[in-house]
Amino acid sequence: MGKPTFKIRDTPRAKALRNSATPAERRLWLRLKSRQVDGCKFSRQMPVGPYFADLLCRENKLIVEVDGYSHDVRQRQDEERTERLEEAGFRVLRFANADVMANIEGVVLAIAEALRGGAPHPRPLPQAGGEMRIALPDSP
Repeated sequence: MGKPTFKIRDTPRAKALRNSATPAERRLWLRLKSRQVDGCKFSRQMPVGPYFADLLCRENKLIVEVDGYSHDVRQRQDEERTERLEEAGFRVLRFANADVMANIEGVVLAIAEALRGGAPHPRPLPQAGGEMRIALPDSP
């Protein structure tokens, strides 16, 4: 089975998605922009074939998705999308909005681990009420 064929990029739609980002997407973006995590460049709402990656690190072929309520009702479509992106050579991490808002440090640490080639983050995270919390070391 060959690599999937993707359509031409829809940059006007990508711009509209960036302008309507969720609070969780904006919060995570503030932590990933300007090469703040391991010197890796991330871009927001980037077209990847027929899809739009919430956050994309091209050099590491890593896609970070921030999933809200709409993803709860379309889990099968998200799984198919992830499968196609992985077939195209991308690694996909998914985080719930609640995780980004309540545990941004843990989310950033999980992304940094993935950038270094560590074990993949579970996808998708358990749904509302059972979100995974990544234990952080105590602050000095």
